[in-house]
Amino acid sequence: MRPGTDVTENGLRHLLNEWDPIGVADEVQDEYDCMLVPLLQRLRLGVGQEEIGEFLRRELEDHFGLTPLPSEPEAMAARVTSWWTVAVQADGTGCV
Repeated sequence: MRPGTDVTENGLRHLLNEWDPIGVADEVQDEYDCMLVPLLQRLRLGVGQEEIGEFLRRELEDHFGLTPLPSEPEAMAARVTSWWTVAVQADGTGCV
């Protein structure tokens, strides 16, 4: 599976940096790049918002060592899936 186009990777990177759960995005623009390919793969497979939220929660806990508030990963999952829906519609091919 292709890792993603520059447009989709940059769009998702922008979202993750806006979220910035560890507060370093102003200084380190690629801090969350470890989540780009796994998220894009899940989105292309059509997984739902709940599974995206679970992935984000696991990343925050296991990779970044954070204990997120219950709503944080779920709110971000809603943003990511909404962004993906718009990106796929804008692409017109369904192959973002």
